[in-house]
Amino acid sequence: MDFELSEDQRRYRDETAAFARDALADDITARDAGHEFSHEAWRRCAEFGFQGLPVPEEYGGVGADAMTTILALEALGYGCRDNGLIFSLNAQMWACEIPLVKFGTEAQKRRYLPGLCDGSLIAAHAMSEPGSGSDAFALATTAERRGEGYVLDGSKTFATNAPLADVFVVFATTDRSKGFLGLCAFLLERDDPGLALGQPLHKMGLRTSPMSELFLDGCEVSADRLLGRPGRGMAVFNASMEWERGCILASTVGTMQHQLERSLEYARQREQFGQPIGKFQAVSHRIVDMKLRLETARLMLYRLGWLMDRGEATAMDAALTKLHLSECFTRSSLDAMQVHGGYGYMAEYELERDVRDALGSNIYSGTSDVLRNLVAGQLGL
Repeated sequence: MDFELSEDQRRYRDETAAFARDALADDITARDAGHEFSHEAWRRCAEFGFQGLPVPEEYGGVGADAMTTILALEALGYGCRDNGLIFSLNAQMWACEIPLVKFGTEAQKRRYLPGLCDGSLIAAHAMSEPGSGSDAFALATTAERRGEGYVLDGSKTFATNAPLADVFVVFATTDRSKGFLGLCAFLLERDDPGLALGQPLHKMGLRTSPMSELFLDGCEVSADRLLGRPGRGMAVFNASMEWERGCILASTVGTMQHQLERSLEYARQREQFGQPIGKFQAVSHRIVDMKLRLETARLMLYRLGWLMDRGEATAMDAALTKLHLSECFTRSSLDAMQVHGGYGYMAEYELERDVRDALGSNIYSGTSDVLRNLVAGQLGL
């Protein structure tokens, strides 16, 4: 197992970090307070090629392999302080673009992927419902076959990017008695009659990533909006989840590297009781733990990228990686804030925002408890 990076990969990672540091630096503290998404940052990311990372070149993408994609996201997390922007990018790439790449017809790919890659379109994924979260297949949203198309009725919640989205990947059941065999995925557009968006939802963290509810009331779509074959919705969902759980927290490795460097600098310079606070074991041990989490998280992430490129990654590999990275990110964000004391608690120091953003990573894309259940099942328990 060789994780040695090629010269091209190292250069791309360094260029990405420099881009993120220079092109995505703005007053994130003010935008976080105002729950404000940055259209300009989204456009700049598209120009750099972020949205096109998992998309083949023939559809306007980069066609990067898994390892290169992971490195790019890690570098983005190191150079960019806007975790919400990064979350929105991930939500589009894994939950919307991957389903189109893997299950879309040629016409669907040509219609949506180029715009998603160049930033002129934004996509949202709608699976969660008010009455079903982790039980993703207990859906109440229905899709009734009528004539040459389908009529969708129901509601969705926690749809990232929805307030700004042009296209939606929406899951509904054609027959609840069939369980997951009745599940279908559809491509909806913002102006489709019968589709309405709720007011933006305000969150504890990731505030610069917009989110809202989605309402479907007699929403009629033609049969060519079906993504994949009828009854293949579970396959569409699982494909996106394996990529999402494996990659959505890649940026946190870069963020943890930034937190570690910042905490080391502060611990060497800040003096209390006549010496740098890094000389106190209570502080130095926190920083050692941050280093340990960073290195183990990076190893798990790179291992997953290596397995994905070999076609050997499993759902358990993705679940374990997401579980470990989310808990490392949460713990290290808390430690970084604690090392900085009262300053770490202040919004302008930007460390308390990492804590708020990190807490959500234990919930989205499968809660930590659900992921432990998934792994336990894979272990035969």
